[in-house]
Amino acid sequence: MCNSSSLNQFLLLAFADRRELQLLHFWLFLAISLAALLANGLILSAVACDHHLHTPMGFFLLHLSLTDLGCICTTVPKAMHNFLWDTTTISYTGCAAQLFFFAFFMSAEFYLLTVMCYDRYVAICKPLHYGTLLGSRACAHMAAAAWATGFLNALLHTANIFSLPLCQGNALGQFFCEIPHILKLSCSHSGYLREIGLIVVSVCLGFGCFIFIVFSYVQIFRAVLRIPSQQGQHKAFSTCLPHLAVLSLFVSTATFSNLKPPSISSLSLDLAMSVLYVVVPPALNPLIYSLRNQELKDALRKMITGCFSEAVNSLSSAWYVPH
Repeated sequence: MCNSSSLNQFLLLAFADRRELQLLHFWLFLAISLAALLANGLILSAVACDHHLHTPMGFFLLHLSLTDLGCICTTVPKAMHNFLWDTTTISYTGCAAQLFFFAFFMSAEFYLLTVMCYDRYVAICKPLHYGTLLGSRACAHMAAAAWATGFLNALLHTANIFSLPLCQGNALGQFFCEIPHILKLSCSHSGYLREIGLIVVSVCLGFGCFIFIVFSYVQIFRAVLRIPSQQGQHKAFSTCLPHLAVLSLFVSTATFSNLKPPSISSLSLDLAMSVLYVVVPPALNPLIYSLRNQELKDALRKMITGCFSEAVNSLSSAWYVPH
């Protein structure tokens, strides 16, 4: 038996015992993380450099890419380190930092997706008021509110979790530090109830956002179906489907991972679901948006073509020998 004052590290859940599988997981995580870094980096560069993307949706998409980068940089590097060096440990302070930043970026991402839903609602249902309701100041305030709410949520949970006495060992049933798994190690009844209260408040806030999203999309689909031309309907759906796909991936995987029935729970399924909602979305989100957003595709194509042309010109200049 140990307590939090003497605890200096946690044991994370290993994906596999065989060295070959550990190295396979390392290369798989490396490929996914590089894809996420490249894709989100391209979106950040495209939105920042192309004035056609200086719109409310482009502004929120930039912030969404930042949260995706934050999520994958919080959990994946430590997992890759453990795969490579055949270890499962994480320090006490490292675990606290990982839990804080993971909760921060995940919460901020969900609130940003809610704000982006409002953007789509105004664009389709109240197009004449779009410039008024979603001016630059309003967008900045909404993005700041999403980040601030995520920060406060993460700070409260982290401060409470790591103030609890932990006397149920130090083995976590997850490959990264997550609230439910650390909470299982607590032996403080009052602290446990306090954290449950914080979780209930967070869930209620998230459920309120979810109800807002559902209501908004009901109104959006009703407005789209009233558009007389099929071309107009297709254009309207094209602006909504990427956001709806990203939101569905985020909500469905996270909800199933945390609320699945114990009867179907298993080690391999738990790890697979964790990867699906922690590692995969940051790599898929840019792909989903770039496939359906024509302006974003044009900006990415222009940027990549420009970089390629500059590289070719530089090489030509380097190899040019005047006669």
